[in-house]
Amino acid sequence: MLRRFITVLLIFIGQILLAQQITCSPKDKAAVENKLAEIDGMYQGNFGETMVSIGKSFMKTPYVAKTLEIGDTETLVVNLHGLDCTTFVENVLDFCKLLRQEDLSFDAFVKNLEVIRYKDGELEGYASRLHYFSEWIANNAEKGLLKDITGEIGGAEITKDINFMSTHRDLYPFLSDDINYSKIKASENYLNSQAICVLAQDEIAENEHLIQSGDIIALATSINGLDVTHTGIATREKDGRIHLLHASTGSMEVEVSKLPLADYLKGIKSNTGIMVARPL
Repeated sequence: MLRRFITVLLIFIGQILLAQQITCSPKDKAAVENKLAEIDGMYQGNFGETMVSIGKSFMKTPYVAKTLEIGDTETLVVNLHGLDCTTFVENVLDFCKLLRQEDLSFDAFVKNLEVIRYKDGELEGYASRLHYFSEWIANNAEKGLLKDITGEIGGAEITKDINFMSTHRDLYPFLSDDINYSKIKASENYLNSQAICVLAQDEIAENEHLIQSGDIIALATSINGLDVTHTGIATREKDGRIHLLHASTGSMEVEVSKLPLADYLKGIKSNTGIMVARPL
């Protein structure tokens, strides 16, 4: 009897602690539950195609920046009403995983989102969020969620100083805290000890046939201190070409690029190439 009481008490305490770490309005929880009902039965054995199908179910969803920068402490933000390029990819990957796991519950959605968004799958403050997308790819590869295939499709290793957040501290309210700042600096130092692989922009077209629908595309940049400026999902459209399914800062909504990826990138002056990660 005592053992059962202790077990129930621990579960109750765990639920309270989890609730304190989540920012999710009733409207946002309802949006997740509605999406879970919408995608039920969508997985047909092809993970990549399912990524695209789920991604396209978000078409016209508004692009909204900084949806995760809420409050005074880091919480797991659940928001499907406004997406930036990273939260779009995270949510699509989350829903796709749920379909494969055959667990279309809100609790499973929240658990997966934490695993995807944070270093080693655990929310432990602001600095535990995977802020730099090259680290997002590397850490989620370590978790077994995806594989960086950039090198396999013609990419080459590059080194670059990653320090945009620490050198633009005023742009990030959470970095006014010295502890957060020092932890972000430590993350940047780690990133600077690792090479990243990039498929050069002028080599994308000739290697496009190696990219599959559902692959995660990250846009590498020449901007000082940054690794990636944008991300989305590859989709092979009716023209036979790979396009980018993404939360666009141009149209300010989720869309499929009108131009094939290789041509779309030519219009981005700072773009140097792409990183490609394949969900497993």
